[in-house]
Amino acid sequence: MEKKRVLMAMSGGVDSSVAAALLVEQGYEVIGVTMNTWTDDIPEEIQMNQHSGCCSLAAVEDARAVANRLGIPFYVMNFQGHFASTVIDYFVAEYTRGRTPNPCIACNRYVKFDAFLTKARQLECEYVATGHYAVVAQDPQYPGRYLLGKSTDARKDQTYVLHNLTQDALAHTLFPVGDMEKPVVREVGRRHGLLTADKPDSQEICFVYDDDYGRFLTERAPEAIVPGPMLNTRGEVIGQHKGLPLYTVGQRKGLGLTTARPIYVVALDPERNAVVVGEDEETYSPALLASDMNWIALTGLTEPVRCMAKIRRMAPEAPCTVYPEPAGAIRVVFDEPQRAITAGQSVVLYQDRWVLGGGTIDTALS
Repeated sequence: MEKKRVLMAMSGGVDSSVAAALLVEQGYEVIGVTMNTWTDDIPEEIQMNQHSGCCSLAAVEDARAVANRLGIPFYVMNFQGHFASTVIDYFVAEYTRGRTPNPCIACNRYVKFDAFLTKARQLECEYVATGHYAVVAQDPQYPGRYLLGKSTDARKDQTYVLHNLTQDALAHTLFPVGDMEKPVVREVGRRHGLLTADKPDSQEICFVYDDDYGRFLTERAPEAIVPGPMLNTRGEVIGQHKGLPLYTVGQRKGLGLTTARPIYVVALDPERNAVVVGEDEETYSPALLASDMNWIALTGLTEPVRCMAKIRRMAPEAPCTVYPEPAGAIRVVFDEPQRAITAGQSVVLYQDRWVLGGGTIDTALS
């Protein structure tokens, strides 16, 4: 039987390295690829730092070494322009609108499981593969429909950032380490003699190399960094902010206020160029509106459904009821109010292990 060809996205980390090794073991014809998304303005000394994240020059060399060890072909493909237009420009635009985006979700949606999948088809590959922690399964009730499920390793599960995968993408995606525990993944890497086996995980956003969002946004969109009023929830001016994109809902540090009790960002008001602050209990909301929905286990929503929801990557799942709204939007009503519901982040809906779907939060509701 002819071996199935897979285009393996290799970030230079242990997860994608082990994923590639497992595919080779399973008899696939594996082509290793690192996507070059880094812009040319990032200093070379940063790119050569081993801990500088995926797609850096150091990561490319680690991925190349792993591919050589596994005896598979390896290429670096230039996705800089596509990444800049669909991820970096979106990141900046959302912040300038007073929203807080998740660029990893945009990267998965537009780069890894869209442009990369297109490239795979051009190379006559049946699948793309990554080192994400998630599982893909066929729906036993609806043949031909694919499901996205959580990893056994709850601490590493990445379904939140994968909720935009389409049925077409799910049908042609492999997650070889998706249902493994991280220590087991590292042990497999050691068994295969991979130099990435004990490499630390990358945490920061890859294109904000120093993790300084303020610097990045100020350089990219200086015209959007306009000082304005800092208001309490009664509308009274109690201070000045340095620029709306430099703040996010739930933030406590760096507000420049001296108060008897801790104060947090409650909301961002682009119309008034105002940062609204209040006490911790004022950051809680009972519901939200979301749009730009991608449904996976459902074809859409026509009636209320009970499920669990995550409002950010590291938030715990919260029980809720989801109601359909006009134009494909949804209203999520939580059993208990949730802290710092943030426009621009995603809300992802779950039933047991499986992702129902997800979308972009537009506003918190009182």
